Amino acid sequence: MTALPRVDSARLMELLSVSLAAYYGDFTIAAASENLTASQGKTLNVLRRGPASMSVLATTLTCDASNMTGIVDRLEKRGLVRRKPSASDRRVKNVALTAEGERVIDVIRGKMHHTLAGLGRLDEQEQDTLYALLERVFTAQPAAPRL
Repeated sequence: MTALPRVDSARLMELLSVSLAAYYGDFTIAAASENLTASQGKTLNVLRRGPASMSVLATTLTCDASNMTGIVDRLEKRGLVRRKPSASDRRVKNVALTAEGERVIDVIRGKMHHTLAGLGRLDEQEQDTLYALLERVFTAQPAAPRL
């Protein structure tokens, strides 16, 4: 068995760029099918892991706090999220998904046909390996947001 040639960081970064562009393109189309912008969909996606403060959402989505307020306002108007005061600091508002918000983000994820097809080409062990590698790459840097 011959060893595969060593892949340099530039080639890995290029493949990550292409992969992320394909993922976010797929995600944007799926979010639009639910009448959401990509930013609104990403917000629901982040909140699927649990409630987050407005400042954490703004940091994670790399957007201005005032823009985050507008995104959350529109999601709240549709009944997809709700704001609630923080138990530890009443000045802080946490944002949480409603049951409808959970349903909508699950529908969006289910409509990501290209991404799901790509992941489906991997067997269970390969999916576990990919998960572990991505987790290791993106959680090793403390400033990197977890999406």
